[in-house]
Amino acid sequence: MKIPLCKTSLDTKESRAIAKVLKSGWLTDGPMNKRFEEAFAKYIGVKRALTLNSCTTALQLAIEASNITGEVILPSFTFVASANAVVRGGATPVFADIEYDSCNIDPEDIERKITPRTQAIMVVHFAGQSCRMDKIIKLAAKHKLKIIEDSAEAIGATYNNQKTGSFSTGCFSFFPTKNLTTGEGGMLTTNNESFADKIKTLAAHGIAKKTTGCQPEADPWHREAAYAGYNFRMSSILAALGVEQLKKLDRMNRQRREHAAYLNKKLNFDEIDLPVELKGCRHVYQMYTIKIKRIPRRDFVLGLRKMGIMASVHFTPPVHLQEYYANKYKYSLNDLPVTKRVTDSIVTLPMYPGLVKKELDYIVNSVTKILHKLNRRQI
Repeated sequence: MKIPLCKTSLDTKESRAIAKVLKSGWLTDGPMNKRFEEAFAKYIGVKRALTLNSCTTALQLAIEASNITGEVILPSFTFVASANAVVRGGATPVFADIEYDSCNIDPEDIERKITPRTQAIMVVHFAGQSCRMDKIIKLAAKHKLKIIEDSAEAIGATYNNQKTGSFSTGCFSFFPTKNLTTGEGGMLTTNNESFADKIKTLAAHGIAKKTTGCQPEADPWHREAAYAGYNFRMSSILAALGVEQLKKLDRMNRQRREHAAYLNKKLNFDEIDLPVELKGCRHVYQMYTIKIKRIPRRDFVLGLRKMGIMASVHFTPPVHLQEYYANKYKYSLNDLPVTKRVTDSIVTLPMYPGLVKKELDYIVNSVTKILHKLNRRQI
């Protein structure tokens, strides 16, 4: 049996939506984008949502449009895009440690890392579970810091019944591995209207006006840049995918939660620390991650792959030990001890809505066999 790490949940509704966009002739930044933005803003519970070409560009624009040029505290245990966005946005990354159970940034270590140069905290909601936003919001208020939410892995997750991406500036990814996909693409959410307008302008070459042909002025061809902007816009074809995916997001998230509950019940081994849903959180399991103890992780992962289960590791190495960041910011191996412990032990198992019981049982049985094999080898 072959079980991929992830699989998209697409059907004929997405195909028909794309066909309508192609027939309309408006293929970028058009009515379908607006429809997706309005529906997404309503779902998250914010005033504005802006379609972009990736979560990375959303994060970068959030830094740049907020005029953040000092230090931004973020976890090293994340995909490198989070830190890259800080650097490309013109700020300096400062890496904080994480909590072992949730793998999310540790509010206590955030406070230890705050200096007079700190301007913002970038939280990364790992694998589908929110960070402890109550503590982080208090810290930010105490030190007058901005908050940016990297919600790439937590679309639909909640903390105290509030969705991630609504606590501050939210940044979302629609990559094929995410709970909602448009292939490539991202979204920025905010309750600040003027900030949203600035983001939209920066994402469209710094030009605030709409597409040619929609101008009320006498010279509709006149275009003038207010900023040195970018082309970070989302295609309307991808927005059409997003509109249809959003309609079934809650159902897909329920399926992920059901699969995770089943695996948690069956994978009860001394050699494994299972994922934990913290109090106040609603985990949506963009990834299902476990932590391996007392057995070699490499042999465990490769053993699963040999049996057709495409397990992986998220994330190693941590960002602060990757070449660019280690050399430029002089981080060393033991600077973030919990991060090191997690990156040395974490394993990602397959997780997507379309998994069936036969496949889940095959994952459980394969894990069981490999654990027994590795334990016998160590005796």
